[in-house]
Amino acid sequence: MPLRDSYPDGAPCWTDLTCADPLDAADFYGPILGWEFEQLGAEYNGYTMCLLDGRPAAGLLPPPAGAEQLPWSWNVYLAAGELDAVYDRVTRVGGTAVFGPHRVPGAGSLAFGYDPAGAAFGLWQPGGHPGAAVYGEPGAMCWHDLTTPEADQADAFYAELFPYQQKQVGDGSAFDYTAWSVPGTDGLPVCGRYRAAVPQPYWSVYFAVPEADHAADQVTGLGGRVLRDPFDSPYGRMAPCTDPGGAKVTFCQLP
Repeated sequence: MPLRDSYPDGAPCWTDLTCADPLDAADFYGPILGWEFEQLGAEYNGYTMCLLDGRPAAGLLPPPAGAEQLPWSWNVYLAAGELDAVYDRVTRVGGTAVFGPHRVPGAGSLAFGYDPAGAAFGLWQPGGHPGAAVYGEPGAMCWHDLTTPEADQADAFYAELFPYQQKQVGDGSAFDYTAWSVPGTDGLPVCGRYRAAVPQPYWSVYFAVPEADHAADQVTGLGGRVLRDPFDSPYGRMAPCTDPGGAKVTFCQLP
């Protein structure tokens, strides 16, 4: 597939895994997703690029000094062409600004915040690195969504950050899921929000795989945990899992 070189504002454009040992993470994700790895060195604080056929697909990074025991977790970055303006809105509409904007030489600028319910999210303004160069193929990101008990609050908060059009695709009660689209995508959603009674809201990343059942078998063999047996959905066959460090990740066999 051709390289992806841009993402519209509000679309998840990049993901990286905060993990105590990127080498252990590479040993887990490499066989499942077909990744190779490039260590960027001390200049980039030990960042490791995950490559699919030489194309940037995701990243691995160690936790901040003094926080080495933090559980592993995937960070999701929303594209923001005007990062300063979006980051300023985070606090004005009820969120918490955490870090940034911070310039990454030759790549772009990033920031982190929390939404009003406490879900962490990243923002990315490209400047050499537009985000993942692959999307929607085996070994690449294929979807992202927010799981939160505060559904209406989340819909309202993120719609203040970006021009999301939010459409209910469930019944709004037993199954409350909104799909979010942005201008320039012909109405196709770029991410979503799922209401669930979780103690800590979080953004999720889905990676495409050739066969979800095989991926689930690999997860078990590589030290991860399958949270639910692979199941069919209108959007593919899903295998929700955790990796050896406890980070939630879903492997998806696309229809």
